[in-house]
Amino acid sequence: MPVSTQGARKPDVNDAMCPSRLVLEHVTSRWGVLILIALLDRSYRFGELRRKIGGVSEKMLTQTLQTLERDGFVHRDAKPVIPPRVDYSLTPLGREAAALVAELGRWTEQRLGAVEEARVRYDTVREASQ
Repeated sequence: MPVSTQGARKPDVNDAMCPSRLVLEHVTSRWGVLILIALLDRSYRFGELRRKIGGVSEKMLTQTLQTLERDGFVHRDAKPVIPPRVDYSLTPLGREAAALVAELGRWTEQRLGAVEEARVRYDTVREASQ
């Protein structure tokens, strides 16, 4: 059943009851981010996508793909052939979200050294104060 936001308050991610929180959770989940980033390159079959991402179980990949498909970010194209062939790609909405999380991913890779240095400083101070 479609949910209408017509006549409702403007979405506010800081509001505990706002449905946008669930969408944000789906897009920024560990596997959601990695799936979206991977699909920016091209469409993938399930096994290819699993290998591309690395470390994701079949169950989690399946669940996350279904969630992203339901939210309108991922398109599932099942070909009626034997053996079955299913390709996953981004919808226009998914491409928009993927571009944003990919930028965050790039920033994370670039700033990893600074984060690691901060962790060492934090741990050193904590150890000294105990």
